[in-house]
Amino acid sequence: MNIDDFITHIEEEFDDITPGTLNPGSIFREVFEWNSINALILIAMVKTEYDVAINAEDIAGSRTIQDIYSIIEARVA
Repeated sequence: MNIDDFITHIEEEFDDITPGTLNPGSIFREVFEWNSINALILIAMVKTEYDVAINAEDIAGSRTIQDIYSIIEARVA
């Protein structure tokens, strides 16, 4: 697991993100329309790809792609 793979998964999951535009410092709420549906999509993608549960509080407390990745990395068994 690495940040580049995580970014690739996000870019593949969300149609309105052009591949190659995200980086660890990207503020995800500014990159694409952020709403509750997209939060659920991100939560489901993390569970499917990494078998890690994140929740709305984790997302709300995160600003960048790196912030979310760090939460996932800390929870990987």
